[in-house]
This record gives sequence, C-alpha cells and structure tokens, in this order.
Amino acid sequence: MRIKAEQALLPDGWAQDVVVETGADGRIASVSKSADPAADITVPALLPALSNLHSHTFQRAMAGLTETRGPEGRDSFWTWRVLMYRFLDVLTPDEIEAIAAFAFTEMLEAGFGAVAEFHYLHHAPSGLPYDDLGELAGRIAAAAGQTGIGLTLLPVHYRTGGLDGRALAGGQRRFGNDLDRFVKLVERSREILKALPFDTHMGLAPHSLRAAPAEDIAALEKLLPDAPFHLHAAEQEAEIEEVLAATGRRPVEWLMDNFEVGPRWCLIHATHMTGEETSRLARSGAVAGLCPVTEGNLGDGIFEGVAFLEEGGHFGVGSDSNIRITAGEELRQLEYSQRLKHKGRAVLAEPGGSVGRRLYDGALKGGTRALGRESGAIREGALADLVALDPARFAGSGKDDGLLNGWIFTGDDRAVTDVWSAGRHVVMGGRHLYRDAIAARYRAVLADVMGRL
Repeated sequence: MRIKAEQALLPDGWAQDVVVETGADGRIASVSKSADPAADITVPALLPALSNLHSHTFQRAMAGLTETRGPEGRDSFWTWRVLMYRFLDVLTPDEIEAIAAFAFTEMLEAGFGAVAEFHYLHHAPSGLPYDDLGELAGRIAAAAGQTGIGLTLLPVHYRTGGLDGRALAGGQRRFGNDLDRFVKLVERSREILKALPFDTHMGLAPHSLRAAPAEDIAALEKLLPDAPFHLHAAEQEAEIEEVLAATGRRPVEWLMDNFEVGPRWCLIHATHMTGEETSRLARSGAVAGLCPVTEGNLGDGIFEGVAFLEEGGHFGVGSDSNIRITAGEELRQLEYSQRLKHKGRAVLAEPGGSVGRRLYDGALKGGTRALGRESGAIREGALADLVALDPARFAGSGKDDGLLNGWIFTGDDRAVTDVWSAGRHVVMGGRHLYRDAIAARYRAVLADVMGRL
C-alpha cells in the first residue's frame, strides 16, 4: 500500500508530502518525498503508532462498576480489587475472548498499533486448570487475530497471596500456578501464538513481589533470557510497607539490588519511589510502564516524572484496567499529573520544547522496547505500525509539533482516522473493519455477565 501524508513525523523530524509504502511482509518498504505521487490513500498527518504496554482486557467489561462509594470507610485500590475478583469469578472462556476482542478494537481505534497483554487469568473459577492449560491464552490470541492488533502476550506468574507465602483465595485462584506448571503454561502459550502473524511476541511477567517469590523471579528471568520481562512495582503504599517489612528494602530498591534490571525489564507503575530509586531505575535502561488514566482512577499516586526524565529514564504508557482506552489521554493525564504535583505548566517538556512531542517520542520508544517490537518510527524496515490523524478534529495549529499538542491537549480519539498494525489496515474512517460484529458480541456477553454478578 502507498500512503501519502501531507505531513509525517519521521525519525529526523517533520516532513511534508511524504509517501510511505508498506510491503507484504508488514514492514515499511520505502519512505520518500513527492508532491504528486500515485497513492492508495492520502491522509493529513501520519505518525508512528504507539504501543500499549500494559493491559488487562477482561477488566474493560467492569469499567464504571466501581464508581459508587461503599457505605463505610474509604474506597481505595484494595476495595476496587474486591469487586474485580467477584467480577472475574463469573467469566467464561467465550466471554473473556469477546471482551478482549472489543478492548483490542477500541485500542486500535484510539491510535494504538500493538499491545502487551499482562495475562494472569489462567484457570476456571474453581482454580482448577482447563483441560487445555493454555485455554485462556488461546482466547486472548484469538481476539488479537480477529482484530489484527500486534500482540505481545505476557503470561503472568502468580503463586502467593503475599510475601508471607499465604495461599491464594477467592478470585485469585484463577491466577495461581506453582513454578513447574507455569513453565508448562508458557510452553503451551508459545505453541498457541504460532498461529498468529509474524509480529506476535511473548514475554514473561512475574506479577509482583507479593505474588511471585524471589526464587521464582530468578528462574523466570533465565527462562526466556531475551524476552520482555514485566513486573508490577510500588503501585500502592501498602504494598511498599509489606515489602519493606518482609525484606528490609522498598520494592524497586530490592529489585535493583537483587537483579540486573535492564532494558528488557518494564516496571509497571513504579509510582512510589525515593529519589535514589528513581535515579537507579532511570539509569538502568528499564522502562517505567505508566498507566496514568488507571492510576488516576484508582488513586494510586503520581509518578516522579520530572526527576525520572532528567536522569534519562525511559517510559511508555498502557491502558491497564481499561476504564478508558485512549492513547492521547494517557499522555495528557501524565503531563497534567505533573502539573498538579509541581504547580507549573509544560512540566515534562525540555526548555523551549514541545510537551506533546516529548511525551509522544518518549512513549513511542519506551512502548516498543517494552513489547520487544520493531516499530516506533517511520523508516524503511520498521514494522508498519502507523496512525493517521485529522487536525480538523481538534484545536491548535494542526502542523508539526503543534499537531501533537493540539491532539493530546484539545482532542480525542475522533481525530484518529486510520490505523495500520504491521501493515494491516484495520481502522478506516475512524472505525475498525469488524467493529459492528465485535461490538454486538460484546454487548450480548456484557448483558449476560451483569445478570450473573
């Protein structure tokens, strides 16, 4: 396909009258500049598409259900988690697949070209494995195949209910594996993913220090030594207190002291870090996996963005609980949280620079690193993960960095007109090719699930 862009963001900056040709192999075959080429499609603005580095797709179906305050006490992440466990107790494999397909559709329509699915929902509600240990991994894979999104599947190891080694209970039983069974699950998942396109990847995700013993994390780090390696860290203050009491160190400090945390690592949230932890994580080359909309919704706290970027840290964004699936708004919330924290404006921009450009460039680089994906730039040989925007659908200059500032701070997903994932043209005119069928199935599933809660 030949795509003509009136303006495009290339590795060396903005350019006018750009022609991008995608090949049958899903990669960018050529990038050239010409005012009047023959083209299959012409778009006002073309960008590399962001990668969504953290998602739990099943939670999309419970979005909005936890926005009523409980009768007593203070609502928090921990009270939200109680309803989440109750919700997943009723989900069947067919329903999980339908919800995932709908969430993936929304991600593509929001401008994400790929996703890392942090997949910890493995077993039946009883906690017993399905006859096929990879049953639910297969459902996530099927949803990705149906929608065309680029997938990095992250099977999650979840063994204990806390650092004291207590057994899993209630909704957590669907997550649980000992190390041997988890390794078998990983192997089965690798087999399942062979049915998906070439740009599909797999990584590993020990859930957290609460849920994965240190010896298991060490074993998994060696299991797929070149694959993305994701882990929740320092999201909640109660979590930090538990780790500190058990180990004498804070979560990020403990990880940095005990492992060679580096570029293939992604620490999800890393919200509550000391200055020293922030500096060490930034210097390590690991990605801070930020989910600003979910973190705001759950009341997690505010990431130390200014200090982290000043130290050269890498970050990406994810939709996490999928309370709201939107690429631009994740970046907006990230900047606004820093403005509220530091009581200033344009906080994450470099002196004299554009906020939108720094946010977008950073999320591109960190997201592709976290997914192990060869995308993130409009250049020959890169995966053709592309997003087209219409500047007429938001305020601002609509040109060069003004386009990014306008979209992120004044616009929304309606500005996204077309999306390609590894060359698959899956969103046209702002709608996914199979939205109607996917949404109808989702709505039917949602009605049934709500009747059983």
